[in-house]
Amino acid sequence: MGQPISRFPIPALDELPEDVRNRIVAVQEKAGFVPNVFLTLAHRPDEFRAFFAYHDALMEKDSGLSKAEREMIVVATSGANQCQYCVVAHGAILRVRARNALIADQVAVNYRKADITARQRAMLDFALKVSLHAGEIDDGDFAALRAQGFADQDIWDIGAVAAFFAMSNRLANMTSMRPNDEFFLMGRLPKA
Repeated sequence: MGQPISRFPIPALDELPEDVRNRIVAVQEKAGFVPNVFLTLAHRPDEFRAFFAYHDALMEKDSGLSKAEREMIVVATSGANQCQYCVVAHGAILRVRARNALIADQVAVNYRKADITARQRAMLDFALKVSLHAGEIDDGDFAALRAQGFADQDIWDIGAVAAFFAMSNRLANMTSMRPNDEFFLMGRLPKA
């Protein structure tokens, strides 16, 4: 059986509301497995819906940030927040979206030494400040991002992703959410 994936009960698929069940099945069909975050949050269907609606609004839209850059924000801030689930799961997604087997580990451990651009480093500096020291944000932070070519909408996106995942990190740590084994090799090896 292995280790539990959460401190809280995991509902059976057939006990879930139809929309929640359909979302989980769709993810399973696409990924080949069900990420444990879906099963953990299904414990509270209303919060499941709200969480994934906001997640999708932030992470799946077209914006001045690439999908890989948004995942970089998640990995860097999750590392700082000591969220094993999000570092592992979003590290896998980052490797896939960036097509780079090394980037997620570099960003998770110390993005300042990672093989990223100066623009991405400025983005992560701001994301970490939002995640850990939001009360200290000032106009100078915005000026530094604008100097790297970020528009105000991009700055909002950086901050919103960092803030959302600060909440997600705390929820994952509180529930003791366990990363799926499948995430560890994703994006590291060529597809079979």
